Amino acid sequence: MTPERCAQIHAACFTMPRPWSATEFAALFASKGVFLCSVKQGFALGRIAGPEAELLTLAVHPDIQRQGFARHLMMDFEETARISSVTDLFLEVAANNSAAIALYASVGFNRAGQRKDYYHSPHGPRVSALVFRKLTGDCVKNAD
Repeated sequence: MTPERCAQIHAACFTMPRPWSATEFAALFASKGVFLCSVKQGFALGRIAGPEAELLTLAVHPDIQRQGFARHLMMDFEETARISSVTDLFLEVAANNSAAIALYASVGFNRAGQRKDYYHSPHGPRVSALVFRKLTGDCVKNAD
């Protein structure tokens, strides 16, 4: 998936946080430890740093949301991290994004913290970011 296509899908999904540009995606793709899991109309972008992986963004085009693609991408994200010996997965999500919060909880992520007033809303107050974590250490140990 190209940086341009990622930017198109991201723009269709987000106003807050603001959508990322093709230039920003290209720079991320060139960064150490960054990996992309994708389906035709969606993607998960992650970054591995030592024993940790962070979900940088997850986007599924609105035309195909609620069909299991985001769950599939989350499983791909976790598997990619697991085979790289990652033990901890992290992500952050806008506190008002109830659909994403439900998805992350359903795949085993637990709330680990909050960044108060982290996101700038285009037409309203700031929104806090919730930090979620999933420990995968037991899965990695069992895979050996």
